[in-house]
Amino acid sequence: MFRELRRSRQALSLRDCSEILKNGTSGVLALSGDDGYPYAVPLSYVYDGSSLYFHGAKSGHKLDAIQRDCRASFCVIDQDQIIPEEYTTYFRSVIVFGRIHIVEEEPAKHAAIEKLAIRYTPDGSESARQAEINREYPQLCILELCIEHMTGKQAIELLRGPDGKEKKV
Repeated sequence: MFRELRRSRQALSLRDCSEILKNGTSGVLALSGDDGYPYAVPLSYVYDGSSLYFHGAKSGHKLDAIQRDCRASFCVIDQDQIIPEEYTTYFRSVIVFGRIHIVEEEPAKHAAIEKLAIRYTPDGSESARQAEINREYPQLCILELCIEHMTGKQAIELLRGPDGKEKKV
């Protein structure tokens, strides 16, 4: 169902893809928007090893698109170094595909916002984190993207060693 990476030598391992998702802080969620137009929106997220979680408002373009079609993709760019003298970029990125839904049931909703809060305020106190969650919780919408397929790619130049020859992967 999902396409194979055309330049397979540049493919990242699933372990590398997971590391990029674990360490990243933002990406772009792509959905089927109004009138057949693609809708892509940058979002903060947290990755738990099998799903991505996002938070937002309980209404808007994103939720309308999800209610029409739950299929989605999410892209995280790990590296994007412009190399002008080579007319290229040294990049590393991951794209996941899956189905996204609103998390409404407890305790899953609370667990997801807890993961997000810890991810973005790791040094914050438990009491401060809970106070913020309690304050925002009534108007909070949590989304879960269940990953069905994940692929990553890096610039061919990142596969080469200092001698210019391709490294064994």
